[in-house]
Amino acid sequence: MYLISSCLVGINCRYNQTSTLISKLKQMVDQEMAIAVCPEVMAGMATPRTSCEIQTQLGVIKVVDKSGHDYTHLFTEAAQKTLEICKSNNINTAILQSRSPSCGYGKIYDGSFTGKLIDGNGITAQLLHNNGIEIFTDQNCSDI
Repeated sequence: MYLISSCLVGINCRYNQTSTLISKLKQMVDQEMAIAVCPEVMAGMATPRTSCEIQTQLGVIKVVDKSGHDYTHLFTEAAQKTLEICKSNNINTAILQSRSPSCGYGKIYDGSFTGKLIDGNGITAQLLHNNGIEIFTDQNCSDI
């Protein structure tokens, strides 16, 4: 069983109310080989919503929007809920939306809202990784 970011299976839950449908992943959900989850929606965030990025200041990680509103608590809560779904469904592999402040793995936006990427992981991706769940993104899921 896999966990897949909902936006990758055609659910318009991204911040701008779009998706990045990958047919192969949607088939996995349709065939009950995977569960689709959007951590941000689970946290109660609306769709559409302001885009958020991760910023690190003095070693403290925060998830903020362009105006500086802090969403760290919601993102952290969502990550924990996502981990619980993985644990309760015996999921050990996740396929997540790249660059996202929740799901990004390997590369995320740098927090300046300029489109610059840096090495790093989203809040959910990092928690899943820390708990032994193998992470793929839409960028490398053909490896599965």
